Amino acid sequence: MTLYPKLIIDALDKVKYPGNGKSLVENEMVEDDIRIEGNKVSFSLIFERNTDPFIKSMVKSAETAILAYVDKDIDIKGNINVKFKQEPKPEPKNQTENVKHIIAVSSGKGGVGKSTVASNLAVALAKLGFKVGLLDADIFGPSAPKMFGIEDARPFLINVDGRDLIEPIEKYGVRILSIGFFVDPDTALLWRGAMATSAIKQLINEGNWGDLDYLIIDVPPGTSDIHLTLIQNLKIAGAVIVSTPQEVALADARKGIEMFTNDKVNVPILGLVENMAWFTPAELPENKYYIFGKEGCKKLAEKMNVPLLGQIPIVQSICEGGDDGEPVALKSASIEGQAFIQLAGKVMEAVKK
Repeated sequence: MTLYPKLIIDALDKVKYPGNGKSLVENEMVEDDIRIEGNKVSFSLIFERNTDPFIKSMVKSAETAILAYVDKDIDIKGNINVKFKQEPKPEPKNQTENVKHIIAVSSGKGGVGKSTVASNLAVALAKLGFKVGLLDADIFGPSAPKMFGIEDARPFLINVDGRDLIEPIEKYGVRILSIGFFVDPDTALLWRGAMATSAIKQLINEGNWGDLDYLIIDVPPGTSDIHLTLIQNLKIAGAVIVSTPQEVALADARKGIEMFTNDKVNVPILGLVENMAWFTPAELPENKYYIFGKEGCKKLAEKMNVPLLGQIPIVQSICEGGDDGEPVALKSASIEGQAFIQLAGKVMEAVKK
């Protein structure tokens, strides 16, 4: 069979572009560079931009159309070039380049007080005189706006070196960004993984973090796409794993440790924090009641050869502080405030190691 360009054009005219229902030819997406060398055919398809979601499917459909409507023996696969009318935009500069230490605060399961620990750790580091940021990466359960009493705050854009960046909300010396600032707190987020990871990337790459000593990441519970996104986009100095002494929580904490220490991830574990370690009633300050079990995290830390950074008791003021937007670490003279100041010190030591 003799091949000539019109046969190729006629076949491509049968391929519909999903964006508007018109054919590749009608959309002028076939460049005038069709080359025929014996049985080999090559040409270029032109798309508006490199983010077009139909690029791969259109190349595949074009190959199929030529084999179906021209000749099944044509050498076409791998010979279709892709070009763009708009030059691909360069990857945005990661705005955490001037952050000295990035620390992920994670937990294997929800409900163990991970966000409470992350928020109070950030406040404690700020009280020690460091420049601190807090990225609330818990997309489906953001807590930072509530814990810092800034639920009505709305970040604004600021132009930095020709780029519009999101200015974090600052409270108690901590620069804070959370998806909670941008969504209705009473509405559940029904987002697929790609949407959630895209939101996280935006907070990382478009947040005006500036020069920080520490950026604390409140990581979602469990293991998911968001964890991989954070690991791939940030130079994480280490992870702090939060758990209660309860066996169910400890089982998930082990998975969290294994996720970060996996050969493909290789993020150091700075240590474990045992939250809700015991309950001491105000009227009996010498008594300790181990509601969720005794020293479960301490035993796990010894077993997995990681440091135990601290044991945080169940204290009513910690809960009230989170609900009232005043993290208990602000009260550095109190016993519970001192617990978080000491935790901050242990984390600093672990980062240095």
